[in-house]
Amino acid sequence: MTDRQAMIIRAVVEQYAEVASPVGSSLLAKVFNVSSATIRAEMAELERLGYIKQPHTSAGRIPTDKGYRFYVNSLGDQDETATDRRATRALAARVGVGGGVPDKTIRNAVDTLVELTYNLGLATIGDQLYMGGLANLFGQPEFIDGTQVRQVAQLLDNLEPWLREVAPNQSLNVYIGAENPIGRTANCSLIISRFRSPYSDSSYIGVLGPTRQSYREVMSLVERTGRTLERALYE
Repeated sequence: MTDRQAMIIRAVVEQYAEVASPVGSSLLAKVFNVSSATIRAEMAELERLGYIKQPHTSAGRIPTDKGYRFYVNSLGDQDETATDRRATRALAARVGVGGGVPDKTIRNAVDTLVELTYNLGLATIGDQLYMGGLANLFGQPEFIDGTQVRQVAQLLDNLEPWLREVAPNQSLNVYIGAENPIGRTANCSLIISRFRSPYSDSSYIGVLGPTRQSYREVMSLVERTGRTLERALYE
């Protein structure tokens, strides 16, 4: 893959996350200061390789799961932004007002993630599942289809036992689309952070949303929330 092709994938992911409509060659031609024909040739090759796809007869393309995975893997370490700092302050303010009550602290953390990411927020502490923001998830244009809604419901019904069985052990875990072992065709991404808890050896917090995500921002928020919640529970 060429450097320009890699940049095109990143541009398609980011633009599609912002506008929720297929990204056309004319827009990318302006971004990369080349002709539309050049971009169309590059996009045709990326489609052949499976990184993007054409959802209908329009000229626009959207990322595939493979394209999203390439994007997420290419993020690497990111410098802290002003948005990150504001999110950290918001998390500290909201999560820290739990008054030492674990249940309230965890719910505050989930609710804050819901507000900041516009996704469904969730946390698991042992066998206890906390969840909020279901309306956010089903309000996304991806979930107009009832079949996908049922797939999401199946994923949520089986989430807690699956996490207990698989026990992802990274500080941040990202499962994109068909990578989810349940709800494979629901077009969802599960972004979860494992954190230490005095109440369970398997504690997670994160979000479930469409594969169309602002991954850098959401991943950063989920990881920060896990660390903030960890500190609050051990205070």
